[in-house]
Parts: sequence; C-alpha cells; structure tokens
Amino acid sequence: GPGLVGALLVGVSEAKAISFATGIPLVGVHHIEGHISANFIENKELEPPFICLVASGGHSHIVEVQDYTHYHILGHTVDDAAGEAFDKVARTLGLPYPGGPSVANAAKTGDPKAYRLPVPHVDGKYNVSFSGLKTAVLNEVNKAQMKNEEINRADVAASFQKAVTDVLTEHTIYAARKYGMDKVALAGGVASNSALRASMKAACEKAGIQLYYPAPILCTDNAAMIGAAGYYEFIKGTRHGLDLNAVPNLKLGER
Repeated sequence: GPGLVGALLVGVSEAKAISFATGIPLVGVHHIEGHISANFIENKELEPPFICLVASGGHSHIVEVQDYTHYHILGHTVDDAAGEAFDKVARTLGLPYPGGPSVANAAKTGDPKAYRLPVPHVDGKYNVSFSGLKTAVLNEVNKAQMKNEEINRADVAASFQKAVTDVLTEHTIYAARKYGMDKVALAGGVASNSALRASMKAACEKAGIQLYYPAPILCTDNAAMIGAAGYYEFIKGTRHGLDLNAVPNLKLGER
C-alpha cells in the first residue's frame, strides 16, 4: 500500500505465491517508499539524509528522508494531490487523460501570466492545497462560456502549471533550508513535469542545493522502484509472513 485495493491485492497475492513456491523471503514495500527509492537507481551518489518532494496522482508529500528506510513526513496536500489536480484541470479544459502530460503539452505554447490564479498556500510552511486552484480554473472556463468567449486553453494550462510548480518549489526549498539539507530529490509521476524540474533546478541553484530526480520512465509506477525499495528493506532485515495484506491507506513509515 497505499493504492487501489484491487491492484494491491493482485500484487500481494502474486508476491506471496512466488515466495511460497521458491522460499524467497517476502518483503512488503510502501508505495511512496518506492517512488523515493527510484532516485537511487540512477543517482548512485545520492545518500540520505535529504528532502524529497513526492508528487503524484494520489500523493503530494514533502518528506525528510532520514535513512534508506526511515522517513518523516513534513507536509502534505490537505485535499487534492498535484497529479489529481492536473487530471481535473485537463478534464475541465477538454484535454485528454492523463492530465499531467496533456496540461504540460498545452502549457508549452501558453502564457503563464495570462490568468491570475490563486497560489495554493495553507497554514504552515509545508502543507499545500490545490482544490481552490482547480476551482479557479473551472470558474475561468465557466465565465468565458457565459460570455460566449473562446477560452485560451494554452494560457490557462500554463497559468495553472506555474501556480502548482511555484508552490511546490517554494515549500520544498523552505523545508530543505529549515532542516539544513543540501540535497533535494523529486519523486512521483509529477516529478517528470519539465516545468517543475526547471523551477526546482533554478531554486536549488540559487540556494546552493543539489537536485536529483529519476528518469521520466521511473517516475510513474514501475517495478524497478519497488525492487529498489525492497532491496533496502531486505538489507535492513524486513521480512513478512504469508498473512501480509494490502492496505489501501497505508501511511509512510507504517508497516
């Protein structure tokens, strides 16, 4: 876990069957731990501790990676995850699913300053909120329709994307400075967004922080990242029995 229970049950059942048939140890892995561990596959020099921004369709976390298997969640989304917000905005603009690539492609020809969208800040320096931003986009589209005006999808996409990347970058850099970290990593499907990477790169260079992120193919859900996380759990001595079950709402750090 966490994730959709049907998919989790299929994976857990297969893993238990292989373990039972071969005698290979069974090691349960946390989904978010997998996304973070994707950074270790290509960035051999990356070692904890560091700050990691995990942004995907179901999760938006700012995590203090204390060790390969120890994590401390500093902040999270209080409503929609970043990837979920991208999907909903794409649907509002009539763009195809998945929303992340669709909005990013549309934003390439848009003006990120064309629409004044609310920056999704909430109380505290680590938590984020995207529901108000999503609603603001919907309002702009509805307003244009009521006036029988053509909405500029590229400008809306670019303005939305900038609002998301700005707040994620700002909060992540703040966390790195607050915790005295000189390394920041990106993880999750949204970590493949070129605008987020560019924003984080500029902010990290300005702050003297080293930035790491996986190849785009390792940002979405994949077996390699789960294998990487499983490797570090195995080295630590983590083992599970055949009573291991899927936990759709499993929190990072729980077993």
